[in-house]
Amino acid sequence: MTAPARNRLFAVGLITSLFFLWGFALNLNPILIPHLKKACQLTDAQSAFIDSASYVAYFLLALPAGRFMQRYGYKGGIIVGLLLFAVGAFLFYPAAAARHYGFFLTAIFIIACGLTFLETAANPYITVLGAPEGAAQRLNFAQSFNGLAATLAPLLGGYFILSGTSLTPQQEAAMPAAELQAYLTREAQAVQLPYLLIGGVVLIVAVVLYFTRLPEIQEATAATPGAETSLWREQNLWWGVVAQFFYVGAQVCVSSFFIRFAGRVAGIEEKSAALYLSGALLGFMAGRFIGTFLLRYVAAARLLALYSVINVVLAGVAMLTGGKTAVLALVGVEFFMSIMFPTIFSLSIRGLGANTKPGSSLVIMAIVGGAVFPVIMGQVSDLTSIQTAYVVPALCFVVVFYFAWRNLAVRHVPLVAAAH
Repeated sequence: MTAPARNRLFAVGLITSLFFLWGFALNLNPILIPHLKKACQLTDAQSAFIDSASYVAYFLLALPAGRFMQRYGYKGGIIVGLLLFAVGAFLFYPAAAARHYGFFLTAIFIIACGLTFLETAANPYITVLGAPEGAAQRLNFAQSFNGLAATLAPLLGGYFILSGTSLTPQQEAAMPAAELQAYLTREAQAVQLPYLLIGGVVLIVAVVLYFTRLPEIQEATAATPGAETSLWREQNLWWGVVAQFFYVGAQVCVSSFFIRFAGRVAGIEEKSAALYLSGALLGFMAGRFIGTFLLRYVAAARLLALYSVINVVLAGVAMLTGGKTAVLALVGVEFFMSIMFPTIFSLSIRGLGANTKPGSSLVIMAIVGGAVFPVIMGQVSDLTSIQTAYVVPALCFVVVFYFAWRNLAVRHVPLVAAAH
């Protein structure tokens, strides 16, 4: 292998690691939600702001990140993203020492700002690191590490962060004040070492990337006359934005409350529940491969409609049954969510032509649904029960079904690779 080929292969590996890093960070949220709920004595609604702090960053920074990269290049954007990621991870140490929930949310938001830069840059970047005919293969290979991270994050997070000890409000009230404070401090400090390690790894990747020569992406800067005006007339795009908003909300709701759900409904302690969640996310990853295969034979809108109906039914099973049956229903929901993000994305931007790039940005910004619906679900849980609260993602899947139904006339739309 020649030196340029080795350098390019190294660059591909380095950029691929970014897919793993942001997948790992986002999929630690389902661990942080029950953990910080204990450590900071939160309600379900308050704990849901962990997701809000993550996903609102996508809405606020997606366009600024794009403008930054237009001026300083994709490599500059990736380095800024990694530095923000590392700073946010390091801030977990003082946040845990202070046991201050607002401090934790600030750290999570800064991490998410970094992830926004990484996601905005990594997908196009990986496509130019090699021959054009291998671009799709490289992107799908990189995405597989995003799925691997989604599987490993709850597994490792459950082992290193969750203590396996949860006290009821009655038990906390009966404890001496000093003993209770010591317990809460120990719980909060459990995140310090893991996030120091995460921050260190991210910082090392940033340094290595800084000294690695990577090709820049050259893009046309000429604007398309009338593009912004015509975009408003694309009804299918706007319904796609709505569907993606509701879908991402459902995805985050299902995963983020999974551990709490398993504990309350099936009596599964938190470490074991984290293993169930890891298995569910493994199913999510497998579902993407299986769904991609099925889409060779089934129209995208038809499969999306079918999966949406199945998930409404499974959410109903989770709400109306109990024990492990309810938990396994949510495992099934993870599998049938697998194709939804890229399929909605593909159908939304179909036929946009010159408006494809701005249309794609709008669909990506709809990720902010992950900041909104977990808070709604937390409120419902506080007012009723966590089992009843799963009506929120069920209704979200109804909206996804409506979008799919509107697109049933489309015979076949190839999946646009999207790592989320």
